[in-house]
Amino acid sequence: MSPSQLRVLLQQVSQGEQGVDAALETLSQLPLEENLEFARLDHHRSLRQGFPEVVFGEGKTPRQIVAIVKRLEERGAPVLVTRVAAPVWAEIGSELPSAHYHALARLIHIDGQRDELSGSVGVLCAGTSDLPVAEEAALCLEAMGARVERISDIGVAGLHRLLNHLTAIRSHSALIVVAGMEGALPSVVAGLVSIPVIAVPTSVGYGASFGGLAALLGMLNSCSNGVAVVNIDNGFGAASFAASVLRSQGASKT
Repeated sequence: MSPSQLRVLLQQVSQGEQGVDAALETLSQLPLEENLEFARLDHHRSLRQGFPEVVFGEGKTPRQIVAIVKRLEERGAPVLVTRVAAPVWAEIGSELPSAHYHALARLIHIDGQRDELSGSVGVLCAGTSDLPVAEEAALCLEAMGARVERISDIGVAGLHRLLNHLTAIRSHSALIVVAGMEGALPSVVAGLVSIPVIAVPTSVGYGASFGGLAALLGMLNSCSNGVAVVNIDNGFGAASFAASVLRSQGASKT
């Protein structure tokens, strides 16, 4: 249940359109679901954080993913499952007819009721090899109710490509900047804008990139102000942070 759905329920009670007992029954189902042997689903998360619990698919069996997704879908809220390999989707897709699979981002998505977020986020990608992580961030943000602009292949090896998009980049409420190799792009972008920059290091690069560690350390040591850094390849984490920025900006205007 989203904050807007709860508000509607309370208004129905206050106006006599729904009885107290019926509303209490609805609310009693919110906090936690205990009857899955391998998972305890947190149905209260959208009230606390603005978006329902998201499932990390890697390491879960196909049977577990299907069971969890079906329980979440029953609530009518959007469902996201990250890190789902194509062979796993091939095994479970027929059991989730309302789900969409995004192969590049390795993401399962089911539409549902959500609150639209004010403002927009630019998702910037240094190179084509970084696109899977950038697309995970963009798709998660769209599922969370945000407007997203994707700007790809603008890494620092060709700085003119970034500068050609500077007007569009500055028009957003927040930016997610995805880069591998040495991870320099977020520092450059943050030096050109006055909005929050969320840096995402990727595991793209040759040997001394150490699977994204070089990019991570470069971003953590950025000399530009206003750079927040999430973990390596964590597009979902960046999307969650950007969505919270939009929510807080929207709340401050009301």
